[in-house]
Amino acid sequence: MGCEPATAAVLFNRGLDTVDKARGFLSASLKDLRPPFSIRDMDRAVNRIYRAVDRRERILIFGDYDVDGVTSTAVLLDFLQHLGARVSYYIPHRIREGYGLKAEHISDRVLPPDTRLIITVDCGSGSQPAVAAARRAGIDVIITDHHSVGAPMPDALAFVNPKRPDCHAAFGHLAGVGVVFALLIGLRRHFRRQGFFRGRGEPNLKQYCDLVALGTIADMVPLVAENRILARAGLELMAVKPRAGIQSLMEICGMQTLHIDAADIAFRMAPRINAAGRIKHASYAVDLLTAQDLRTARQLVGPLDRMNTQRKILEKIILDQAEQKLESNPELANIKSIVLCHADWHLGVLGIVASRLVERYNRPVVLISTKHATGKGSARSIPGIDLYQALSRTAGCLVGFGGHAAAAGLEITPGEIERFSRQFEAAVRTTGTPQAGRADLQIDCRLPLDRVSDRLIDELEQLKPFGMQNPEPLFMAQNVRVLSSKVVGEGHRRMRLCPGGRSSDGSLEAIWFNADPALARQKVFGRMAYRLQWNRWNGRKKAQLVIDAV
Repeated sequence: MGCEPATAAVLFNRGLDTVDKARGFLSASLKDLRPPFSIRDMDRAVNRIYRAVDRRERILIFGDYDVDGVTSTAVLLDFLQHLGARVSYYIPHRIREGYGLKAEHISDRVLPPDTRLIITVDCGSGSQPAVAAARRAGIDVIITDHHSVGAPMPDALAFVNPKRPDCHAAFGHLAGVGVVFALLIGLRRHFRRQGFFRGRGEPNLKQYCDLVALGTIADMVPLVAENRILARAGLELMAVKPRAGIQSLMEICGMQTLHIDAADIAFRMAPRINAAGRIKHASYAVDLLTAQDLRTARQLVGPLDRMNTQRKILEKIILDQAEQKLESNPELANIKSIVLCHADWHLGVLGIVASRLVERYNRPVVLISTKHATGKGSARSIPGIDLYQALSRTAGCLVGFGGHAAAAGLEITPGEIERFSRQFEAAVRTTGTPQAGRADLQIDCRLPLDRVSDRLIDELEQLKPFGMQNPEPLFMAQNVRVLSSKVVGEGHRRMRLCPGGRSSDGSLEAIWFNADPALARQKVFGRMAYRLQWNRWNGRKKAQLVIDAV
């Protein structure tokens, strides 16, 4: 490859063990997307949607309230509107209605009158009762989803979920919005074959890649294969020609648009989009992402930013209360899972707090709000423990549940929480792999600080976007000397480092987020795990180490 040895090591560690594989990974683009037509029921979904558009039937898109669901809704809504379809959308209220299409959405006529077709996005795999209710009402249902599938499968007119057990198309890594994008590829081909686009503009699917990247990265699916290609294309689109809603988001986040990456989406943009569904209603976010002009988008993004501030306050309150519960029950330190409940917890932020606790305690966490007659909870897991499998083993305690290996939601009668806690602990102990719970650092290679170069950082940037199954490279240096150190922000450390025994001429800047105060006072580190990045500011860039551990 003619690259730095450290870059070669990183590629090899990710299974790219030939020149062809490595070049294919680094140069992957939209032309390398595999045709998705073999996904089970894709043809049935495409044919039914064509008929609905052709006959001017009313279509309802039923989405989820997280970033994946919101972007899925926005993509399909915009595409069908471009075709001239009679289409609207509905996203349930997170707290009042909960996740997914339910029978009451059909029986209580939440749908627009004369709806003939419902298309779910990022949900529906567990909606058997709702599908049956729709059939009785004379409404066809097409499910598009990516969540784990239980038994029995919903008897929908079309069930487009690459994770269904009888689908062998190998697209199980897609997020919900990735499944929707695959549907768009199928729809455009079919409409083209029917001569639909004669005399009118054919939609350019690349224009949706920014929304697909947003939902894919936010949902923390593996950033490999199609996900990596779509995420890269979307990030490039955001940098050069962002849609109004995304541009307004980048402005309020203070982002440098030319160098936007997956971390910007995960830690800046996604929380603001998610805040809508957590605090008020996800329709605020859909309105932003489908805004047609920048002036409208800037008016819409302000309330989202304020919701995100409110979300942070609620999150801190619940995290503090959860920590207090754990401190007052020291016996919880000896078990493999954490299950906590509280009557005052805001359901909209439980998933975030559960993730914080997973990071801190390195074990699966279930947090339940018992504010109402039926408790509702969010669960998060660690690598090596399949959360969906673990919850399946506790199904007798639950009113219902849904999700996938890493994240899930559940409903439970408060009186069943204690029994659930015992069964969940047993399930976690028996479903995990031998490596589950180990907090090892996966270091790519030893890299002394005097081997760090601008060329190496440029090469590593080509591996972006980083995420699941394509983690940001981690290196190790030994005998690192601290030339200077000062506290910045809330507990972070800005340092200048150089190899021990060397002069300060070859020193490098470093940042250590949430630094351990005692360790940060050391003058020499025997071993340091670090990442390499460009620190960009005001049009300039400088090499920077991000310290992971010492």
